[in-house]
Amino acid sequence: DLYRKVFVFRKDPSNAYVVLRATLEQPLQNFTVCLRSYTDLTRPYSLFSYATKAQDNEILLFKPKPGEYRVYVGGKFVTFRVPEGHRDWEHVCASWESATGIAEFWLNGKPWPRKGLQRGYTVGVEAAILLGQEQDAFGGGFDVYNSFSGELADVYLWDVGLSPDKMRAAYQSLRLPPAILAWKSLSYEVKGDVVVKPRLRE
Repeated sequence: DLYRKVFVFRKDPSNAYVVLRATLEQPLQNFTVCLRSYTDLTRPYSLFSYATKAQDNEILLFKPKPGEYRVYVGGKFVTFRVPEGHRDWEHVCASWESATGIAEFWLNGKPWPRKGLQRGYTVGVEAAILLGQEQDAFGGGFDVYNSFSGELADVYLWDVGLSPDKMRAAYQSLRLPPAILAWKSLSYEVKGDVVVKPRLRE
């Protein structure tokens, strides 16, 4: 249970990462991924990387530069342009549904204009799920200049698109539906220089 705790990725650039273990019963037709990050990086970095042997960017949450987030599904991506933060915690959620090919992006509890992405696609299940690095091969192929440095918390993955109420609940750290990956019952393994610490402030 990582309640009120954070992963601190100490180095920049870094070869460290955290492996998340999830049991997926079937391929994903829908998903929502949420997390909170705190960093002063201005170079590109990866927040959440879900790779299969067939596709290294099966699901990827990536920040190429200040004021921009990219959401990848099956190797294709859409860009969400956001006001650059005030060096504070940023809470992001990305959801996607295969039937409509709609990608949603929420920043600090607010939705951005929806975009179209990979209609009819299915996300594979045999996945390597990593925090802090971007996979260019299954479970590896890292570029340290895409690594994350800073603090990460409140990581979740659902196999459904969350409702707007639940998106806001995730931002406010309220009670959430059962998830494939849940911060309060996370199965993880730290690889390299990552430290679990109490959160300094809300």
